[in-house]
Amino acid sequence: MKFIRFFNDISLDDISIVGGKNASIGQMITNLSKKGILIPQGFATTAEAYWYFLEHNKLQNPIKAELKKLKNYKNIKLLHEVGSSIRSLISSGSMPRDLEDEIIKAYKKLSAEYKQKDCDVAVRSSATAEDLPGASFAGQQETFLNISGDREIVESCKKCMASLFTDRALVYRNEKGFEHFKVALSVGVQKMVRSDLACAGVIFTIDTETGFDKALIIESSYGLGESVVKGTVVPDEFCVYKPTLKEGFEPIISRHCGSKKKKLIYTKSGKDSVRSVSVDAKAREHFSLSSDEILCLGKIGVEIEDYYSVLYKKYTPMDIEWAKDGIDKKIYVVQARPETVHSIKSKSPEVKTFKLDVSSERLKSKIITTGQSIGSAIEIGKAFVVDSVEQARKAKEDDIIITKMTTPDWVPIIKKVRAIITEQGGRTCHAAIVSRELSIPAIIGAKDAFSKIKQNEKITINCSLGETGYIYRGHIPFSVKLQQFKAKVKTPVEVMVNLSDPAAAFNNSFLPVDGVGL
Repeated sequence: MKFIRFFNDISLDDISIVGGKNASIGQMITNLSKKGILIPQGFATTAEAYWYFLEHNKLQNPIKAELKKLKNYKNIKLLHEVGSSIRSLISSGSMPRDLEDEIIKAYKKLSAEYKQKDCDVAVRSSATAEDLPGASFAGQQETFLNISGDREIVESCKKCMASLFTDRALVYRNEKGFEHFKVALSVGVQKMVRSDLACAGVIFTIDTETGFDKALIIESSYGLGESVVKGTVVPDEFCVYKPTLKEGFEPIISRHCGSKKKKLIYTKSGKDSVRSVSVDAKAREHFSLSSDEILCLGKIGVEIEDYYSVLYKKYTPMDIEWAKDGIDKKIYVVQARPETVHSIKSKSPEVKTFKLDVSSERLKSKIITTGQSIGSAIEIGKAFVVDSVEQARKAKEDDIIITKMTTPDWVPIIKKVRAIITEQGGRTCHAAIVSRELSIPAIIGAKDAFSKIKQNEKITINCSLGETGYIYRGHIPFSVKLQQFKAKVKTPVEVMVNLSDPAAAFNNSFLPVDGVGL
């Protein structure tokens, strides 16, 4: 077929043809399946298919005309108008008959492989500039879940192509210096894992906040993995110590039970293919993974990280999405990409210290609520409490947004405000990833923040004290000190750090010392 590549015929050499996401899946199927890592099969439309679709519908000039209107990417209203117009142009286009026939033929072949008439698939976008150092493109395009049937597959492919021009994708490419017409959209069609009957989540093979490379973070929640990725739930979080895991031990350092109030499941009929439902109160109190499953995911993460580190000839921490099938009870990897924040940071030892200039006793009385801190910084601003992206577009530069959750559509807004606070989500959700990349502090999973913080109230957020982020009433003065260290001095004995807070251990391990002793 001219416009289709099956995953087992794809490798990382094909990023320009099928995008980073699809190329990585193909690379893993070919090289890691033999090591016992399970990856669902599928196929991808090529970049050539995308350009062919635009040419068939004579869309290049109309799209370029719309993009010329976008002089200022901070103009949220204009950005939304241009993005909507371009997406409408693509969505209303017709799929060329020969391309449509190939998509249907490939889908029939995939269904036959799984011994189903019309198998359930995830239809994902994979841009040809994805997963490059410093640019994760996380959540910039759309994903459609539990899609089945010829017509539905073709329509979802078209929607994916249109999503190359979401508001957040336009801003992100502009921010990262990618020209819009030098990026194409490959569509990945992958067999779904029935995690709607079990659980799913994310693995980061590096500590997401400090960059400590000996820790592996797993987040998990019931249902389809989009709930964790998009931050619509507060997931369970587990930390595993990689060196002793490799030695055959069972080093689960920590477990935190998330609230897991909602889960995403299949819809049997109706307009939507998936829906969000409440999780049983008793199930919320239990961890979504057993110890054996945590260790299994830890080993999968280490195996993938080691493989890509050898492949790229340098240490390459990974961002991995996984899903447990509720029918066969097996764990699958559905995608993996290099981590794009800590992996490109300078490793020269330096410490930026933030300190609130108020006594700890006075601070206690000012605490509104707490959550998981993203970014080791303090920020002050005016509370802008919103419950939709439409309202959030009115945010100003000195605002701190407070909301129940964000989606990838919030990227242009996150970029311009002081900080962001959400009631839901975990350290690996989309809002957290984007906040790190944009160096904007955030507090994720802050309980009752939406109701406790008043509109236009002056607030201070403190993400500098470890994994817990604090939100205070009022603007509290603070100081910042940057210390840079020379290479570690040789000493006749090991010099260790002694800490009162275990959460600070990872960060302090980067000082010119031999480790954290206590």
